Amino acid sequence: MKEIIITPAQDGQKLITAAARYLKEAPDGFLYKMLRKKNITLNGKKATGKEHLKTGDVIRFWFSDETIARFTGEEPAGEECTDQDFVPDFPEWILYEDENVLLVNKPAGILSQKAEVNDVSLNEMVIDYLLRTGQTSMQQLQLLRPSVCNRLDRNTSGIVAVGKTHMGLRLLTELFRERDIHKEYLCLVCGRIDREDTLHAWWEKDSAGNQAHISLSHDGSEGSGKEIITKITPVRSRTDENGNTVTLLKVLLITGRSHQIRAHLSALGHPVIGDAKYGNRTVNRYYQRTYGVKSQLLHAFRITFPDQTAPPLDMLAGMTVTAPLPKVFAGCIGEIGEMAL
Repeated sequence: MKEIIITPAQDGQKLITAAARYLKEAPDGFLYKMLRKKNITLNGKKATGKEHLKTGDVIRFWFSDETIARFTGEEPAGEECTDQDFVPDFPEWILYEDENVLLVNKPAGILSQKAEVNDVSLNEMVIDYLLRTGQTSMQQLQLLRPSVCNRLDRNTSGIVAVGKTHMGLRLLTELFRERDIHKEYLCLVCGRIDREDTLHAWWEKDSAGNQAHISLSHDGSEGSGKEIITKITPVRSRTDENGNTVTLLKVLLITGRSHQIRAHLSALGHPVIGDAKYGNRTVNRYYQRTYGVKSQLLHAFRITFPDQTAPPLDMLAGMTVTAPLPKVFAGCIGEIGEMAL
């Protein structure tokens, strides 16, 4: 028999969801059958699986150790709390934290989520941090796995929101899905842009090449791309020592497609500096040689929560969180960066 006691992090989760996450190798039909036979019980009583869990609830799995081992599989996050994987700088990336939410200033070069089995992403670093600070345990991770709720490209820096609890994950995900969270980016682009504008284009993704294709006009036919909308506000333009005219932009995503900012600006002739995929190679080489730029100068620098948010995220209502620029980015723009922050 295995007994699991529900913690505040799992409040609100359905029993069947918790059971499926713990017995991750078990078919859904098997779980419902075990509930009917009272081999899975809640607080010592028969349950349907539809019950919403509360702190202190007790789930008991009346199985042999061999059955438990077979259906749980490997221990989750077994490699995530090793000294080798620990990132000592991680606490310095934290911009805001409460019981349900973690806001992190992700550096460029780090994946938000795994792309391959052996990747170490921000998700794994968050789990490692929560384990080390005693905010979760290996057993709790089998019922609920904290996760990022918005994704940034590997080489884009800035704010990533993490749900630490079931309610934190659910409500944050809903806020991002409904575009209720105001997300602003800063980027340094080639060329001069003098006026604020709301830009429309049509986007298609080449999954094989992991590249977005942008059309600035639309022929009206089906399958000719999805509309994207990008709002830009120039902060200031200047000419660098090599004669390149560049502009620091604030960007607000009205829609949110993969590579949208980078591909859209590139299609308009204003690629983000340092962008190896959509950028200007000559300008990129100069900024790499002169300033040490190794990734696109694109930073998710500010998010603002709506004036009303449901509990337990109500303490975030109307809150604005700003992420400092990476040192290399700040070094490229000098004093004009202070005008944006």
